Amino acid sequence: MRALGRILLLPIAFVLASLATLFVILTLGHERIIQGVVARRPDEATIDAMFDLLRLGLSFASAQSLLPALLVVIGGEVARIRNVLYYVVGGGVALVAVPLLSRLSQPISALDVSTAAFQVLAVGGFAGGFVYWLLAGRNA
Repeated sequence: MRALGRILLLPIAFVLASLATLFVILTLGHERIIQGVVARRPDEATIDAMFDLLRLGLSFASAQSLLPALLVVIGGEVARIRNVLYYVVGGGVALVAVPLLSRLSQPISALDVSTAAFQVLAVGGFAGGFVYWLLAGRNA
């Protein structure tokens, strides 16, 4: 019975942690996005900035954005890691790896994601890792 409950808890905890990550990224990133759009030079159109943000957002909506987080969760569950630090740091690293994985076939110079975006992604990953640890990771 305990194994069945665990099988049901893990996907629910992962979805709730993903929603918490999305919430943190949207709320924390809102100010950074507005600053990025407003700080553009006058010769660049605001619509171009919005398309850049949309392109970046669509790259995060792919299945490869979930793969690093799933690897952290599976590794923690298989190894029965109960440490909060593992899930928090693992969530941050997993989310920061997403833009790098989306440009895997391109040279590193083509990566046009700012450090502010990496900071927002890392904090979102930290929050998601903490929420997962609260719901499922501490009882691995």
